[in-house]
Amino acid sequence: MATTPLTQDSADRHRFRLRFISMGVRRTSAPSQPPLDRGELQALLVILALAAVLYTWGIGHAGVQPYYGAVVRSMAANWHTFFFGGLDPSGWITLDKIPGALWPQALSVKLFGPYDWAAALPQALEGVLAVWALHRIVRAWAGPLAALLAALTLTLTPITVALNRHTIPDTLLVLLLVLAAGSLQKAVSTGRLLPLLVCGVWVGLAFQAKMLQAWLVLPVFAAVYQLAAPGSRLDRAWRLLAAGATALLVSCSWLLLVWATPDASRPYIDGTTNNNPFTLAFGYNGLSRFGNDPHALGAVAGTAASRTSGNTGWTMLVNDVVGPQIAWLLPLAVLALVLGLLWRTGQPRTDGLRAGYVLWGGWLAVHVVVFSTSNGNHGYYTAVLAPAVAALTGGGAALFWAEYRAGGPRRPALPAAIALTALWAAVIDGPHTRFAPWLLPVVLMLGVCGTIGLWSRGPRSTRRALHSALAAGLASTLLAPAVWAASCLDPLYGGSPMSPLAGPVGPGYRALRHQHRAKPDALNTPSVRDTALLNYLTAHRSGEKYLLATQAAYGAEPLLRATSQPVLVMGGFTGLTPYPSAQQLSTVVSAHQLRYALLTSRRPRTPAVTWVKQHCTRIPPRAYGRAADGSFTLYDCAPGV
Repeated sequence: MATTPLTQDSADRHRFRLRFISMGVRRTSAPSQPPLDRGELQALLVILALAAVLYTWGIGHAGVQPYYGAVVRSMAANWHTFFFGGLDPSGWITLDKIPGALWPQALSVKLFGPYDWAAALPQALEGVLAVWALHRIVRAWAGPLAALLAALTLTLTPITVALNRHTIPDTLLVLLLVLAAGSLQKAVSTGRLLPLLVCGVWVGLAFQAKMLQAWLVLPVFAAVYQLAAPGSRLDRAWRLLAAGATALLVSCSWLLLVWATPDASRPYIDGTTNNNPFTLAFGYNGLSRFGNDPHALGAVAGTAASRTSGNTGWTMLVNDVVGPQIAWLLPLAVLALVLGLLWRTGQPRTDGLRAGYVLWGGWLAVHVVVFSTSNGNHGYYTAVLAPAVAALTGGGAALFWAEYRAGGPRRPALPAAIALTALWAAVIDGPHTRFAPWLLPVVLMLGVCGTIGLWSRGPRSTRRALHSALAAGLASTLLAPAVWAASCLDPLYGGSPMSPLAGPVGPGYRALRHQHRAKPDALNTPSVRDTALLNYLTAHRSGEKYLLATQAAYGAEPLLRATSQPVLVMGGFTGLTPYPSAQQLSTVVSAHQLRYALLTSRRPRTPAVTWVKQHCTRIPPRAYGRAADGSFTLYDCAPGV
């Protein structure tokens, strides 16, 4: 009699383990996945449809990042500018990034025309593909339930929705790194070399999208492979070297091709003092973002915005602006990571479930450390954290549910996770109670119902009551990020084209209501002020190659989006790049290739700017439809004027 309960409990645990495995929530990795059943396929299609709606609804009115929009329009003009990432159609100077992330956008604009929706469409498609890819990866790691929850979490991450509706390069970075993680997982589970080399290719392509940021996952990938892949330590080491060499070669392919191209046959490399593409990638967009040397490897000083954004330090992910974008499920993800690793203690070295926690946990940890120690970050940089948070959330929730159904000392993990997430929502949403004031009370109420319902489960609890409590808990977990994500569909929210963010954060978001709703759906529709300037320049040109020269990209952006005429951008994006020199500018003017120059008081003065002020004639602002406020001044540099 005394041993009956123990025997019954053992039998129940055995039946549960069989059910656990049949659901696909595997304790170790398996060589292949069972096909999706009808219910799982329907759920996945609903999630993908939801992602497509969130990422594409009204993208023609969401706006494009002005600088990238200008570059995309120029890259779509000809293949030479397309390959080198020319800032204007003539290929005078490049943009201040590697152009890989803008290639899909330029192709879309070349195919469909210079419209906002055409530039943003590849971003939306990349976002949907990332959700699909994450589902496949997490399903192979932790089973169908974890995969669906991870896909839904990624879909509803606010910064993911905001970013996938714009033209910022991070969307492609996220997709390629997720694909790299899938190839790594396959390499670990099968022990084959080819998937590991493919992983290196994906990382190399991600480098084309966001340069050094793509390499942040490499130490984590190497550690996971050494930890969990089959074979001897030496075999794993040389395979990692081969994959690393592949990643390096693919990463530097564009840099090498540009470096080998004669200077006279390509644009000047923006962000550099030495016209070297490696300086662009490793100096201007790399080392200069850390420490106190803004001129690392010959770079020009970085943009002021990246150094004064305030998004740095160890509290960056939970501040009033960034927290609502990415951090709603951060405690749940960390709890899943800690308990997942703890509960897998003592398993074989090649344990696939533990390897997955190391992969996604390492991904999350490395990025948090780097963002916290850099000079400053835009809020949308954190989109790269979303796959790791989503995978840990899905894997952790499925694991907690399995342990809850199994009973025993691990059973409280599920209600505790729900309670923790609901309380954390109060911390994140607290400073923004005027936005959706009903949200926090509903989240807390659902959290209480889910926590108490699951915690108080007893022998008389019905299956319906249990599932209701679980549904309430899941709703409390996902409701807050879902509401913030859906806010991007309102033109009032979604941040600005300069910095896409979800919800009521960012400078001057209320002022965007009129701006967004009055904005035409075309890259090539200029404002009244720019139309007047274009009309003046067109009427007074006499065969010059360049429409005009501008001081930095700031003044050139609206003109480059409105016309396919070449514009000579002096100083590149920041206005600090030493190109052209005063002598080079004088030569261009003397050759009758340039007549007009547009200067602004909002950018630094360079030798070329000084030359314009000394040798060119100022034109009254009323002649070209500008206010006499000194923000922009047009000069006529024609000889004899």
